[in-house]
Amino acid sequence: MKIVVVGGVAGGMSCAARARRLDESAEIVVLERGPHVSFANCGLPYYLSGEITDRAALLVQTPASLHAALNLDVRTGHDVVAMDAIARTVTVATPDGIEQISYDALVLAPGAQAALPPIPGLDSPRLRTLRTVEDALSLRDKVDSGAERAVVLGAGFIGIEAAEALVHQGLHTTIVEFAPHVLPPLEDELAALVTGELRRIGVDVRPGVAATAIESGADEDAVVLADGSRIAADLIVLSVGVRPDTAVFEAAGVACERGAMIVDEHGRTSLLGVYAVGDATVSTDAVTGTRHPVALAGPANRAGRLVADAILRPETARPIPQPIGTAIVRVGDQTVALTGANRASLQAADIDFRTLHLHPGQHAGYFPGASQIHFVVHVRAADGLLLGAQAVGLDGVDKRIDVLATAIRAGWAVDDLIDLDLAYAPPYGSAKDPVNMIGMLGENVLNGTLRLWYAHDLDVVQEDALVLDVRTPVEYASGHVPGAPNIPHTELRARLDEVRAAAAGRPVRVMCQSGVRSAIAHRVLAQAGLDSASMSGGMLTLREVLGDRADDVLITH
Repeated sequence: MKIVVVGGVAGGMSCAARARRLDESAEIVVLERGPHVSFANCGLPYYLSGEITDRAALLVQTPASLHAALNLDVRTGHDVVAMDAIARTVTVATPDGIEQISYDALVLAPGAQAALPPIPGLDSPRLRTLRTVEDALSLRDKVDSGAERAVVLGAGFIGIEAAEALVHQGLHTTIVEFAPHVLPPLEDELAALVTGELRRIGVDVRPGVAATAIESGADEDAVVLADGSRIAADLIVLSVGVRPDTAVFEAAGVACERGAMIVDEHGRTSLLGVYAVGDATVSTDAVTGTRHPVALAGPANRAGRLVADAILRPETARPIPQPIGTAIVRVGDQTVALTGANRASLQAADIDFRTLHLHPGQHAGYFPGASQIHFVVHVRAADGLLLGAQAVGLDGVDKRIDVLATAIRAGWAVDDLIDLDLAYAPPYGSAKDPVNMIGMLGENVLNGTLRLWYAHDLDVVQEDALVLDVRTPVEYASGHVPGAPNIPHTELRARLDEVRAAAAGRPVRVMCQSGVRSAIAHRVLAQAGLDSASMSGGMLTLREVLGDRADDVLITH
């Protein structure tokens, strides 16, 4: 058996290594167009920031180490320029010329290329991407050579990491994002927290505006934006997304969908004996059923392993699981993580869902260092099936999102979270862990104990209902909704007649700081016969939704 793998790094090297462990007699050839076959691409921003100081640490394996450990024939500088599925050969441009290589099984892991926006000036010598070791070294050299001003085009995960890295190195950094907010997959209420943290660490954030041109000068470039502004830059990082690097294979007959290779549950393409893994393949979303590439290292690594099983142990090979898109990023002191579907993808898939907002402490409030985790969780309206979750906080975000990702993979409903027996000691959590609290809140919403209204609907609600603020007078004075009376929840039972008079037959929509006290107030009002609902997430979520408009909308006195 001769297995040829095109492309290294995550999916390709995972497949090659697993294949060797399964079959010592197989001939396994890995063809990598670049100089490095196994490098820490997720570590590149941290080399740029200076947190990883040794560039050699970025190289996970070398052709020599892979040959010594796994007897793999790894050939760098080998670019596959054509393939013939009938003859079972690939044509390779090598340092010594063109070569034909035959295969019994071919695994395609070409990855993705940086997407290029249709603007003039992308040939500027000051512009770089951040996808390879060479990119990171070049950017670091620019920084070490005295660059002072940087512009990052694109505020996705890599763009955010690049901006933070450049600020860490002392550069005045601006990040430009065409979407309405940074980290477009993140819900807008949480993205507002990320924007605030970026600004706190010194990043100039320009959301909702496109770059229209890059103008090169002798001493600096100018990034021109659609709003007419110009940003001077010694260094520009392009990070507006990626596209599958599949042109050669699509031309050879591999069926593709919007440029990404179509594979079955075992990684098989439309051509006999040809498999594909990683960023250049189409995946079916486990929650929404939509089809799109998933450019994440974890799914690529796992898929590579399973494709090797499909080639060498087809009778027992497990199918490649549908991804749920779990991801995490550090932004300043904050951690941002998400898993499953967001609001936009659920709406596009026409899935009826309910959204929960919570702001629990990451550990017991009486233990020093307690801080809030801000959650947005989506559940299916019909049965509470967990659909997606996102969180932002200083601490404890990663383990909660990992638990929720596990629950989504397992097909759990939100109330299943109530019964999870999670580790608890005051420095680490609470007797009711935030994950348990998500379950309790979700159960209450689904069984009608709690009825929610949302900060996004404030304008509509103000037209038809009484907004009642049940915080303390001090909290109320720090910022409140215009026209909302203040009755602390501890006084509500004695002042129900006052609420009825103010409502004058209208519904009552209650709010507090985080949603806990308004939920209590809702139960009082509902059992008193009033049409009541509690604002999901309270004033904390409302301020996140309003973002920069909060001081204009809310009244302080």
